[in-house]
Amino acid sequence: MRYALLVAGLVLVVTAIGGLPFSGHARSQNPNSAEALDWPAYGGGPDDARYSPLQQINRHNVASLQVAWTYDTAEEGGLETSPIVVNGVLYGITPAQEIFALDAATGHPLWKFGSGIEGGQPNRGLSYWASGDDQRILVGITNFVYALDARTGKAIASFGEEGHIDLRKNLRGEYQRQSLVSTSPGVVYKDLIIFGDREPEALPAPPGDIRAYDVRTGKLRWSFHTIPHPGELGYDTWPKHAWTYSGGANNWTGMALDEKRGIVYAPTGSAASDFYGADRLGDDLFANSLIALDAETGKRIWHFQTVKHDVWDRDLPSPPSLVTVKHDGRTIDAIAQTTKSGYVYLFDRTNGQPLFPISYRPYPPSPTPGEKAAATQPLPAMPAPFARQLLTEDMLTQRTPEAHAWALAEFRKFRSEGQFVPFGDEKPTVIFPGYDGGAEWGGAAVDLQSAVLYVNANDLAWTGSLAKNTGDPESSGRAIYLSQCSLCHGEKLAGSPPQFPSLIDESKRHSREEISSMIRHGKGRMPAFSNLSDDKISALIDYVSTGGKAEYVPASNARQVANSPSAPRPAYRFAGYTKFLDPDGYPAVAPPWGTLSAIDLNTGEYRWKIPLGEYPALAAKGLHDTGTENYGGPIVTAGGLLFIAATNFDKKLRAFDKDTGKLLWETLLPFAGNATPATYEVAGRQYLVIAAGGGKAVDLPSGGIYVAFALPK
Repeated sequence: MRYALLVAGLVLVVTAIGGLPFSGHARSQNPNSAEALDWPAYGGGPDDARYSPLQQINRHNVASLQVAWTYDTAEEGGLETSPIVVNGVLYGITPAQEIFALDAATGHPLWKFGSGIEGGQPNRGLSYWASGDDQRILVGITNFVYALDARTGKAIASFGEEGHIDLRKNLRGEYQRQSLVSTSPGVVYKDLIIFGDREPEALPAPPGDIRAYDVRTGKLRWSFHTIPHPGELGYDTWPKHAWTYSGGANNWTGMALDEKRGIVYAPTGSAASDFYGADRLGDDLFANSLIALDAETGKRIWHFQTVKHDVWDRDLPSPPSLVTVKHDGRTIDAIAQTTKSGYVYLFDRTNGQPLFPISYRPYPPSPTPGEKAAATQPLPAMPAPFARQLLTEDMLTQRTPEAHAWALAEFRKFRSEGQFVPFGDEKPTVIFPGYDGGAEWGGAAVDLQSAVLYVNANDLAWTGSLAKNTGDPESSGRAIYLSQCSLCHGEKLAGSPPQFPSLIDESKRHSREEISSMIRHGKGRMPAFSNLSDDKISALIDYVSTGGKAEYVPASNARQVANSPSAPRPAYRFAGYTKFLDPDGYPAVAPPWGTLSAIDLNTGEYRWKIPLGEYPALAAKGLHDTGTENYGGPIVTAGGLLFIAATNFDKKLRAFDKDTGKLLWETLLPFAGNATPATYEVAGRQYLVIAAGGGKAVDLPSGGIYVAFALPK
């Protein structure tokens, strides 16, 4: 019944379309080849261009799209995943991280694999490898990577230990105490699968090594140390012993691959802890870097660090895009990397030379004792940033006089001086765009015909500050909470909804066992904390369950900073994420709150920029085109179309004219499509599929439904 009601309830809202039928140069790849008909990898292919040469669905007929099939996982929790399609079979992931295969033309289930592990972390995709009759799906489930027979869904026993490997191994210390999960699919190169991982934002955290495994056996083939060891390049940009205790600098968002040259490109995030780096003084190479590695050996070819000594959580948030551009009269194979701060970096992918000038601009020193911010940071001269950079009084909300007056009074309590202003403990500092970007994990799409890059962005302000660590016993419930949990949930357990839920009265919503499971295994954007011992978890649960009053000190007081005694205890900690929202819960800055931009990478100039999404309650009052927070990325096709869902609150999937930004079609999804679509062709019919599950806003319903669209037969 739910399935039937869902199909009947999907409302197609079609806008008028105009213009001529699409015509243009086809992608060099044959659009009728098997590879072109499929969507065989995350991002469409190893180049992560999110581009398809298919053009059956085009500007002329997109208004006729209708639901072709749906697949309801019958689970809650949300989806951020993009499925892959190979030889007419769609492979996807459920909210609980079960893996399934469907007939891509009908949605009919073929098989499902359950590992017995209920994954609560985001899982954004999977990988496919084949050699002759040996066809494998490789997918991360929490801290494990499984190899499944693509035809049957059964684990391949000869891979690793009975079909899986444990990413916690081959790092440092006791692997059972490492806290990491796989949230983005690995990159397949020849007989290798190359992985990064997601880690805690604060110490203890493991190092963010990038690692390649044998696809057949699961054996580790190479590792690249993003926190350099003695004698390695970049070692002198960290404290002497940082490699023994520091963590992060990890590739959590996925990678791109130049198959012809055998180069894998890995963007990395910040080092732990995110906002106070007195224990990692220096530039912290290779954190916040785009790294080009020999895919066969893991040897560095070139790198570029976008943020030195990051104390703002300015991770590189998405895989880069490979594209060929025409620049200064030359044809150059390039690579484009979007950032949370709203900039696009463009490099020659063979040697890392920037195609537009990059200047190192000075920034103020840190006011916090023990901290030393970098004196300069690099910013490209072009393209212009796709998100606003400096919040001023004239940019505050005008939604109502009351909202504006409130926002103005609050704003005058902040320090707002643009990018890369170090936090202090006296008053909050504005982060604009916020911690979630600018660009986010959804990534950009690139039209391989024109070298136009399409990127969606958040354009909201957040604030941040530091607080002194107290003299609490280091293993008290309060100390553990402040070091591990207050980063997201705040010192007073109030969180910053909808992204970071309140923990007040958490014991009324979940049992002690359920809370313990969430701490150990993670849930949603909360990482797993397998580094905490049983007694520390008990102390933490006591503290949360009593609303921050319990001061139980467990028997064990052992330091567990990635099993190393070397990490100094920080004198300051992050005081918690705070989104700048008005009393009604809307952004306290003027719209647009979310955008979609088209940037010509040949010239660095914008083709167009529009708001993306709206709030239904505001639209009903006549306030349209405000834009909203958006998570998930676009795809672009040779049919002249850009498809994107992503918007948090209006639950729509949209199609735009890629040349003009004109809205050509939109449809209402059962849940927000916080994911990136995919497109493919089976038996002469082109399909568009999106994983609709929501989950990015804790106060909105979530589920797990795949919806496929096609033109009428």
